[in-house]
Amino acid sequence: MPEKIRLNVTVNDVAHDVLVEPRTLVLDFLRDELELTGAHAGCEHGVCGACTVLVDGEATRSCLMFAAQLDGAEVRTVESLAGADGALHPIQEAFHREHGLQCGFCTPGMLMATVELLEHTPLPEPDDVREALGGNLCRCTGYQNIVKAVRAAAAAAETSISLPDHTAAGVTA
Repeated sequence: MPEKIRLNVTVNDVAHDVLVEPRTLVLDFLRDELELTGAHAGCEHGVCGACTVLVDGEATRSCLMFAAQLDGAEVRTVESLAGADGALHPIQEAFHREHGLQCGFCTPGMLMATVELLEHTPLPEPDDVREALGGNLCRCTGYQNIVKAVRAAAAAAETSISLPDHTAAGVTA
C-alpha cells in the first residue's frame, strides 16, 4: 500500500487537513472522503463535464486530477451555490426557471462551468455560452434552454457569482 500524502485544501470555504492515497482522484476525494456528491462520475475520461468543479476559480474535470494536486488550493463544488437555508443561487434559479435541466445528471457540471464563465464574462453572448459550456455534454435538453438559462442568470440584476453572502439575508452558515 502506497504511503498517504498530507493534503491541505479548502473546499467550499472549509479547510481540510487530510491524508490521501497518491492516486485518489479529486472526484473520489470529494465524493468519498468529504461526502460532497454533487459532482457526478460520468465518463471518467474528462469528456462529459459532469464532474466539473472549480479549482482556484478554474473549471476543472475532477475525474482527471489527483487529490494530491489540490494541496493549498481552493475548491468550489455545486454544493457551494445554494444558501444554508436551501435558497437557490441565481444561476440555479435561472436553470430552473428557463428549463435548463431535465434528468439533472449534467447539471452540476453545467452550473460550475457557468460560474466560471460569468466570473470572466458577466454578460455573455450566446456564442460565448456555447463555447464555455462546449465541454459539458447533455443528452436531454438540446442546449437551447441551457444557453437561455445562463443568459438569464447573467442578466439578473441580483446575480452574485461568488459564494453567496447569506448573512445579509439574516441566514447564517
